[in-house]
Amino acid sequence: MASKTNPLAFLRQVRSETSKITWPSRRETMISTVMVLVMVVFASLFFFAADQLIGWILGYVLNTGN
Repeated sequence: MASKTNPLAFLRQVRSETSKITWPSRRETMISTVMVLVMVVFASLFFFAADQLIGWILGYVLNTGN
């Protein structure tokens, strides 16, 4: 069973651990954000094209296409 920690000691440990965090710079955050947005656009275009292709193939196979 885990030993109980004094709430004040726990808060000191939390403060100690949070001081070890290294936050990204504004530049790193902007670059990551742009990269995510670009990948979202590529993924959405890919899935749109795949959906259109699958729909066309199914329409052709089921003879409901033009």
